Amino acid sequence: MVARPNILVIVSDTFRRDHLGAYRNPRIRTPNLDAFARSAVVFDRYVISSFPTMPARADILTGNFSYTFMGWEPLPAHLPTLPGLLSEAGYVTMGVVDTPYFIRGGFGYDRGFDDFIWVRGQGDDTRPHERSDYRSTWREEGDRLVARTVTEAERWLERHYREPFFLYVDTWDPHEPWDAPEYYTALYRPDYGGRRIYPAYGRYREAGLTEEDVRLAHDTYCGEVTMVDLWVGRLLNKLDVLGLRDDTIVFFLSDHGFYFGEHGYFGKAEWINDNDAVISEGSVVPEWLSRSWLLTVAPSPLYRELTNVPLIARVPGVSPGRRQAMTTAPDLTPTVLELAGLERPLPMQGESFAGVIRGERAEHRPFVVSSWPLYFAEGEFTTAIDSRRRRIASYMPLTVTTPERTLLLGGPSHAPELYDLMEDPREQSNVWDGRIGEGAALGEAAIAFLRQQGTPEAYVKPREKALRRFAPGYFRDEPGVPMGVPDVEGWEDLREEAG
Repeated sequence: MVARPNILVIVSDTFRRDHLGAYRNPRIRTPNLDAFARSAVVFDRYVISSFPTMPARADILTGNFSYTFMGWEPLPAHLPTLPGLLSEAGYVTMGVVDTPYFIRGGFGYDRGFDDFIWVRGQGDDTRPHERSDYRSTWREEGDRLVARTVTEAERWLERHYREPFFLYVDTWDPHEPWDAPEYYTALYRPDYGGRRIYPAYGRYREAGLTEEDVRLAHDTYCGEVTMVDLWVGRLLNKLDVLGLRDDTIVFFLSDHGFYFGEHGYFGKAEWINDNDAVISEGSVVPEWLSRSWLLTVAPSPLYRELTNVPLIARVPGVSPGRRQAMTTAPDLTPTVLELAGLERPLPMQGESFAGVIRGERAEHRPFVVSSWPLYFAEGEFTTAIDSRRRRIASYMPLTVTTPERTLLLGGPSHAPELYDLMEDPREQSNVWDGRIGEGAALGEAAIAFLRQQGTPEAYVKPREKALRRFAPGYFRDEPGVPMGVPDVEGWEDLREEAG
């Protein structure tokens, strides 16, 4: 590998792993990403950490488990960022994004980039002072946001490809609304008539939608996936045209997936109308929030349709192949730094998986914890969902994933869920009651992991209470001390490190 490789990171929002041919989907057309995967290392067990959109970006850009200490909020000023560290090391760093929350409201997710372009248009209808008529100006595919974002990235590459660079490209597509040109949807629904459906953000039948409605929405999503594939492929092809393939590390990944009817959901969270909600006396609610303050975020589980996303890495000098090691978003920054020959800052929580990419080791993590911001508490009003004021109905369940199991662990009043992925990959049959010891061991290891990361006890205790309540007899009185729980390789070390 070259001494100072160029680095390209491509993030595509809401891109489910099982919607790529490279991950064995025979129906959805993703020829460019599939070709890229054949030249790269494909990770079969990459799982998200922080959820949703901006907490996930905090993970990716800082190498930390942001759900343990922050939510959907400005990037803390004390955290080093990947572009900043690379800039200090002599890279020219550039961010090209159409995801709307990087700098909105002073969020500061552009920190560390030498230059930064926000391609306006996505989500602007949610803020009156940012209203845009961009959709009314569309005349061709090149007017779509992913196309404009990739075009800006190409233009930048043409100017800077002779310098060592870090280019971060972040496209909100295939996030809803799914409005690719109709000929993309027609690939999946030949008789498509142009009708579009917005997600129910909850249980779709209760919202009055039918299975056919969800299938139609899914076809429009698949069309947008194929459009994203075309434009990402164009950016990858530009590397070849510029002679950069052998000098450039490329990562492709997503922040989370989406439900299309699985588990009864259509969306990525459950938002319900709270008819009993009231505004405290003296509170001032801006007009643009008036539609959303009544929305309550119900306990929204993170099943595999949300947690499993693609990670594909092409590294010069590394042979293509597949990796079964468990990896997650905060591991990306330390991995890039190691591949670039740089030291990572000591406070960084993620761990490099460069050795896994190079085939020097097969394992990385025994499990991954995926979670909403942990400070969400029952009855709390927060803007840490999507910058809108919303009420949290109860503690949000976190998900613990191993190669063989998933555990969903919520607050004190919610029974855990345990799934055997070997026998039940779609997570349909909760086996907690029959395997309490196994579930308790996994839950206890996850709690030890949270403490190892320095998670405040106020965030950990509600989940620990749930574990103790629903696994009676498996814990002594002392916090964190199991009784009768089978040990699992690698977890005992976490218990000791967590104290």
